[in-house]
Amino acid sequence: MDRIRIINPDAYLETPAGRVWTPERSQLAWSSSFAALEQALIEMRDLQPRVLIVCGLQGAGKSHWLAHHASDYAPCIGFDAALPGARHRSPIIEIARRRSAEALAIWIDTPLAVAKMRNADRPADKRVPDESIESVGNLFEPPCIEEGFSKVLRVAGS
Repeated sequence: MDRIRIINPDAYLETPAGRVWTPERSQLAWSSSFAALEQALIEMRDLQPRVLIVCGLQGAGKSHWLAHHASDYAPCIGFDAALPGARHRSPIIEIARRRSAEALAIWIDTPLAVAKMRNADRPADKRVPDESIESVGNLFEPPCIEEGFSKVLRVAGS
């Protein structure tokens, strides 16, 4: 059994022609991600996995951090998304709580200019409009213990 699983809503936007975003596909991607988290917690229950909620700007380095550090927290399920506010993170925390899993926040705190530069280097179908990155930056609320996390780790991205 895998000791590490990664859930990213963007994976549900992939098509043979590349990533396709519409409001309807986005809504389906999120509901599919929540269902995948629930299923992973059920399948891994004997391992008592942690849920790593990795948040930050698009282009901050969330996926990179998970690829290099998730093994330090295994068994775990990494949820990889911008998740700018407590209201965005709360459904994930609630699923973890319902399945008696510890929820940790990993905040990849990267300057806006760096995130935009990294985003510009992505393949065209994986790029996020700069306005979206700026919007997440304006909406971003640093995660805190009071949301229901056992720990909040702030990682300086550069």
